[in-house]
Amino acid sequence: MENKNNNKTALRLEGKNAIVTGGSLGIGSSIAIKLAEFGANVAINYRKHKEEADEVIKKIESLGRKGLAVQADISDFDIALKMVDQVINEFGSLDILVNNAGINWDGVIWKMSEEQWDKVININLKGYFNYLRAAAPVFREQKSGKIVNVTSINGLRGKFGQSNYSASKAGIIGLTKTVAKELGKYGINVNAVAPGLIETDMMKQASEEVRKMAIDEIVLKRIGQPEEVANVVAFLCTEMARHITGEVIKVDGGQYI
Repeated sequence: MENKNNNKTALRLEGKNAIVTGGSLGIGSSIAIKLAEFGANVAINYRKHKEEADEVIKKIESLGRKGLAVQADISDFDIALKMVDQVINEFGSLDILVNNAGINWDGVIWKMSEEQWDKVININLKGYFNYLRAAAPVFREQKSGKIVNVTSINGLRGKFGQSNYSASKAGIIGLTKTVAKELGKYGINVNAVAPGLIETDMMKQASEEVRKMAIDEIVLKRIGQPEEVANVVAFLCTEMARHITGEVIKVDGGQYI
């Protein structure tokens, strides 16, 4: 018979140290707080939302965990290396990397500017590479680590007016599968989570017509909550998920079906 106490331990993250990029708002802040609830110390980065980042750190610390907020542009390769080093210096080690930070700047392909394309790709895709590149040698040397990349169902199906965003999110899926193959022999799990429509600040400001159209597309007839994405990310960071790697798990209420 399986030991229930062992199961409880396997779902905990005590003594683990995590980085969550884009952890000041929305899905990222929910992930950071959820990892702290599971027992991890958590560092987040932010670009301009310092006040919100500080609030997330207060919540992490109120749970008895260490928190760290770092102002860092994820599209900058050198800054990513420095943040990983800073977290290791502050926390003593790094065990978990959640790549979450991203932007959208929509437009149909015949009107999209080079700046629109480059900015979204540099943050959403190159930014993930930067942190993977910074963390991989650490995880490889210690022969352990959990990596979760937040992508989108629009990286699987495409989305009108989002060629740059969808391309970046599809690239993250290919990146996830490749890095899972490269790091698997070192005991490192690499997975992706693909949210559908989630109740972020941007969605809360949408018109009733837009919300209704979105809900009509979702099998469960409700917009997802950031915490529901965070629950899956946190699970993938635990030992309960130790035999899962290279997967893309949709959290979309059936929106992709």
